This record gives sequence, C-alpha cells and structure tokens, in this order.
Amino acid sequence: MMQISEIQQRFSRIEQTIHQAAAACESATGVPMDLKDSIQQLEQKSNQAKSMMQQPGDEDSIRQCVNDLEQLGDKARDACQQAGRVDDELKNVVMQAHQELSELKHQLH
Repeated sequence: MMQISEIQQRFSRIEQTIHQAAAACESATGVPMDLKDSIQQLEQKSNQAKSMMQQPGDEDSIRQCVNDLEQLGDKARDACQQAGRVDDELKNVVMQAHQELSELKHQLH
C-alpha cells in the first residue's frame, strides 16, 4: 500500500480537480440535473474523505473511501457522456477527476 502521506498528497490534487468540476458546473449553462447531482455527490464525498484522511485511520477505510469516490467519478463521467453537448471545461475536469480517482484506486489495490 502507498504511504499515507503519498495518498494524502494525491488526494489533495484530486480534491482540487473535483472542486474545479463543481465550479465549472456552477458557471456552465444547461447542465443536466443528473450531472449536477453526481458532481455535487462527488464533492460532498470528497469533503468527507478529506476529514477522514487527516485522522489516523486504517488502510481498509481509506481504500473503501477511494472506491466510493471512484464509483461517484464513474457516475459523473457517465452523466457527462450521456448529456451530449457539455461545456468543454466541465467535461475535461470531470474526465480528469475520474481518471485520477481510477489511478489512485488501482494503486491502492
């Protein structure tokens, strides 16, 4: 398993990307509700994960949290793809967040 400090560092970058997605979602027009909802859920779970990772915890909890985030990233990616025409900035940050979460998940397993 990766070192906790390394996980926290990676997660910090992922969290920034998720916040960028949320900001892009807010500023874009015509964003479908399911995409808005999935990004909002991703941001909420990200905030929970941040507080969990700041406490000493067990590796299984961290792994499960990353798994949950990756599933929400899948949901946001799928909603983005199904939406058709989506603002390019929003689409790019959603895809980037999904990719980063997926990579972290695979490194933890």
